[in-house]
Amino acid sequence: MSPAPPAPAAPEPLSVVGIGADGWDGLPAASRQALCAAEVLIGGARQLALLPEECAGERVPWPSPLRPAVPGLLAAYAGRRVCVLASGDPMFYGIGRTLTEVIREQTAVGAGETAGGSPAPGIGPRLRILPHPSSVSHACARLGWPLEDTEVVTLVGRPTENLVRALYDGRRVLVLSAGAGTPAEVAALLRAHGFGPTRMRVLEQLGGPRERTAEGTADDWDAPPGDPLNVLALDCRRAPGTPPLSAVPGLPDAAYEHDGQLTKRHVRAATLAALAPAPGELLWDIGGGSGSIAIEWLRAHRSCRAVSVERDPVRAERIGRNAQALGVPGLRVVSGSAPAALDGLPTPDAVFIGGGLTAPGLLAACWTALPAGGRIVANTVTLESEALLADWYRRHGGELVRLAVAHAVPVGGFTGWRQAMPVTQWAAVKPPPVSPSPTVLPQETEQP
Repeated sequence: MSPAPPAPAAPEPLSVVGIGADGWDGLPAASRQALCAAEVLIGGARQLALLPEECAGERVPWPSPLRPAVPGLLAAYAGRRVCVLASGDPMFYGIGRTLTEVIREQTAVGAGETAGGSPAPGIGPRLRILPHPSSVSHACARLGWPLEDTEVVTLVGRPTENLVRALYDGRRVLVLSAGAGTPAEVAALLRAHGFGPTRMRVLEQLGGPRERTAEGTADDWDAPPGDPLNVLALDCRRAPGTPPLSAVPGLPDAAYEHDGQLTKRHVRAATLAALAPAPGELLWDIGGGSGSIAIEWLRAHRSCRAVSVERDPVRAERIGRNAQALGVPGLRVVSGSAPAALDGLPTPDAVFIGGGLTAPGLLAACWTALPAGGRIVANTVTLESEALLADWYRRHGGELVRLAVAHAVPVGGFTGWRQAMPVTQWAAVKPPPVSPSPTVLPQETEQP
């Protein structure tokens, strides 16, 4: 009998080494050892320049754009000892996340490590991460800010408007800058949103020999661009007279640019409560109007996602402006009529219908698109649409409610109530499919 062929050798693990502004001197022994043993060193030009000559591996700078190039680079250097350089902690807004996602896609494995830290199949044996203190850790150490109480917003490759929803009076925020120009851009944004008195500190080259701090307020910020490697620390202060924006649904109607097509504040709060946004979930907002439902869904958590569908192109552009102004520039706006405009959209976790209820097939298309456990909420003020919702309530259950709001207004020299149009709302959760009951055949009995 011939001997069994030898098992194929396990692939070389990909090492990811975090490095700070202190360079080689700030690396622990395990990180230095991984870098010296590597046959290929991949990183940014600034990171590669921090390595001494004793790291003799082939040096490969990251191409731009980076994310699409990762699979090709991993394939090109497969079978060799590869070490990737990252700024600070690779798993904190770093290249570690991208590499993990690519390897998971390639291996179709959903977990990298077990809770105890031991490698799990698929990623653990292929990816070895050696972190360094992040710039956020360094910044909190310099400032004396508890890390767990500090908001962190990254503007690296992201719009500056992402910062808006972190602005609350008295809040401490660390901003990961996109470059030397970020502090001036942030100062302008703070002034535009009524946070001009905010104290700003720019912390450059944290942990390195060229560490430096610049300080001022957003109102008087005139510092020239400094080092592109910087973190911005904000002690948020709201200017007198600036209206506060709540962290919960129900922003003032005046916070939105609109032409009257706006789910009003009190109904909006009730609608978001019925939609029940949760981290990472996707909303379809159909008949977006001014985009208020989708915008406040996104403000519920940074990982929430939303698509607003609006047939009027003027209103669709207005939705985009509202999203920018209220700190959720990632809102996707689709200009078109539903249900046709829904084709090709990712599966929603929740659907809101604020307009176009009587469009043929719209409710059926939304119900079909929802997975089991998905939520649907529809609002209307017309009798025709109300009759349609009553029928769907009869067929699928849920809740059918009428929301009535009245506002106090002057009546001569007195005060009276002005009733807004009542809103009928249907809300339901899609149940799991019902499994067919097995057919039970009658048993045969023996004849005596």
